[in-house]
Amino acid sequence: MALWSTIIGFSLWGLGARVGQLGIQKRPLLTDPHLHAAAMAAFGIAGYWAHKWEVTSNSMLEDMRTEIKEKRAKQIAAAEEVGNTELAQWLKERL
Repeated sequence: MALWSTIIGFSLWGLGARVGQLGIQKRPLLTDPHLHAAAMAAFGIAGYWAHKWEVTSNSMLEDMRTEIKEKRAKQIAAAEEVGNTELAQWLKERL
């Protein structure tokens, strides 16, 4: 559902931009409706790519968080092995 809402939202934003453009130029709003559709399509495509970027970046962030947790667990194990309990405790609080 988020994909469609993003595409529709961006498309409506494109329609608003087109109507605003015609309003600034003081031209009739209902002339050349195919250009309204073109603006909506262009902004809809931008919305699709924005959604895809959001999904991809969330996946990348989750992978990075997992890597950080794994590295921190290794650091905790190394600190406990050496006997530095203060550092191990501090790292555990941040985990």
